[in-house]
Amino acid sequence: MDEIVRILAAELGKDPKHIENVITLLDEGNTIPFIARYRKEMHGAMDDTSLRTLETRLQYLRGLQERRDTIKAAIEGQGKLTPELERSIARASTLAELEDIYRPYKPKRRTRATMAREKGLTPLAELLFAQKPGTPAPEQAAKAYVDAEKGVESVEDALKGAGDIIAEEISDSAALRKTLRLVVRRHGKLRSEATGEEDSVYRLYYDFVQPVARMQGHQVLAINRGEKEKFLKVSLELDHDTAMQTVYNACIKGNTNAADFIRQAAEDAYDRLIFPSLEREIRGDLTDSACEGAIGQFALNLRPLLMQPPVKGKVTMGLDPGYRNGCKVAVVDGTGKVLDTTVVYPTFSEKKKQEAIESLTRLVEKDNVEHLAIGNGTASRETEQMAVELIRKEAKKGRNLSYMIVSEAGASVYSASPLAAEEFPQFDVNLRSAVSIARRLQDPLAELVKIEPKAIGVGQYQHDMPQKRLEETLDGVVEDCVNAVGVDVNTASASLLRRVSGLTAVTAKNIVSYREENGAFTSRKQLGKVPKLGPKAFQQCAGFLRVPESKDILDNTAVHPESYGAAKELLSLMGYSLEDVRQGKLGDISKELQRYGKEKAAKELGIGVPTLMDVASELMKPGRDVRDSLPQPVLRTDVMEIKDLKPGMVLTGTVRNVIDFGAFVDIGVHQDGLVHISEIADHYVKHPSQVLSVGDVVKVVVLGVDEKKKRISLSIKQAKK
Repeated sequence: MDEIVRILAAELGKDPKHIENVITLLDEGNTIPFIARYRKEMHGAMDDTSLRTLETRLQYLRGLQERRDTIKAAIEGQGKLTPELERSIARASTLAELEDIYRPYKPKRRTRATMAREKGLTPLAELLFAQKPGTPAPEQAAKAYVDAEKGVESVEDALKGAGDIIAEEISDSAALRKTLRLVVRRHGKLRSEATGEEDSVYRLYYDFVQPVARMQGHQVLAINRGEKEKFLKVSLELDHDTAMQTVYNACIKGNTNAADFIRQAAEDAYDRLIFPSLEREIRGDLTDSACEGAIGQFALNLRPLLMQPPVKGKVTMGLDPGYRNGCKVAVVDGTGKVLDTTVVYPTFSEKKKQEAIESLTRLVEKDNVEHLAIGNGTASRETEQMAVELIRKEAKKGRNLSYMIVSEAGASVYSASPLAAEEFPQFDVNLRSAVSIARRLQDPLAELVKIEPKAIGVGQYQHDMPQKRLEETLDGVVEDCVNAVGVDVNTASASLLRRVSGLTAVTAKNIVSYREENGAFTSRKQLGKVPKLGPKAFQQCAGFLRVPESKDILDNTAVHPESYGAAKELLSLMGYSLEDVRQGKLGDISKELQRYGKEKAAKELGIGVPTLMDVASELMKPGRDVRDSLPQPVLRTDVMEIKDLKPGMVLTGTVRNVIDFGAFVDIGVHQDGLVHISEIADHYVKHPSQVLSVGDVVKVVVLGVDEKKKRISLSIKQAKK
């Protein structure tokens, strides 16, 4: 454990004591959100991302130690464990290094070398491979091993078998493999070629060569998919002479009689055993690295999408566009309750479009609709145009309406899910989707948690990722976002509640069942009555659940019940009361604490300074939503088409996706425009995520438009000039 703590502290640049504390907290069953928020003194105020990185590396290092112990025991069981070998096993810092060490001792399938050993050729191989002065010529030494009964019928047979044994010995050298691995990574190239003349999206890689060291994650994933779909033939290249010189240096000892023979065995070892193995390994490493990068980028994109500010308390009309089955419509009130549903057919004809507008007008005026949320799928353009006509007509009557194009990603998945059927048994699949689209505008987080994160559509190649790792990462992001915002225990769905720290799908459903049977919760303490929600689960979840109906204002803050006493003492120390908190009459406690002395106050209250400042912050804004401080979504009242765009136009847009080579920006023309990485900023940008996040509102200038291919080129840096 001490060694793991040391490694993690060095990798993360953290105090070893903090690392040790986090490991203890994790082993005790505490969740990342709980540790991040309520145990800051123990870990030096690491954020949830750092804590998840620590958790992932901890799992890897523990797995490495377990494998180290297994390998050591296996070699010891063979009676071959030497002090030097034991030290090598202990020093190995990666699984690849461990497996290299274990390779010579690993039970092998029947190989050419195995068969040669069975013929009694091991002594010959050892004699020649030792390359001692005075070693006889290979042909001379081999004569003694010719034995027809053993299947060695000639000197050539004996030498061939000895060469196979030596080739396998060379191939099993951990030191040589480590060196060659570095050579491949520094000097190797990845080549992809077309398998035929058929055009495809992989044309860029039909004649592609790139040094391994410079391969980008998106290139690796694209090439992998092209190879899988049989459009590409892929190979790893390394200068043969360069590689062989490394091999010769490792296994040839001077100019002995056996040197040429060993040289031939070395070439066979490299060509037949080592390079194919390294090619698989390096390509696997490239893929793993690309996947980790893509998963990381997916997580970065998902977080701001989930944290988009809600358009609260507004009656919203959700429009799920379509051609054949019409446009599905759902009106929901400020709490997300469905008021009305219908289906209109604006794409069938001009007459049908006008009938649709009349139908929607009646709903707008009946339910006092303020916003329209339009799905971005099939027929979105036509639906948007209809919506703008509706907005213009209502404007003449003095009614202010606005609309926003909402991503439909995952909406169809949710609509057809058992969860949606349980939530809206009275609606068909299509109408459920319209409800979801409306709610996405009202509260993106509460609605999107109902969908598998990988179906939300803010990444690349998500279906090519290791699904378990992808799901773990994205679930972690969802959990962190939900807990950062906090959840109203009396309105939250079971889908939202199960993402709260410490709650499971079962306890989340039990909370909903309890409030349905007993009415709204009136205190956090009441959660203790929920079946299967024990003390540990309560400890983990309580701070993230809000109870606006509680008489105790602290129940509607992120102050944890374990800190209620300290919160009340703090108020008393500063000359305030809970009633002052309720009425919003507190001054700036944070500044008052600065004057009083944070360390002094913390000591008097028996809590740490980070907890003290968190409590003070919550007391000043009870019931606040952290999303309210983020840029508000862009609501539109008019429509543009791609044909309306001209180079030089300056527009406001919203970042929809961030990828390795740039960012896609919604500028209100249905087709997102691409800001290439070179057009993001005046200075060098290593990765777009350093500058941009999903949901950012940015000024862009149109560089070029290709209507036929539906491609729009944009620039952020030129919009600033």
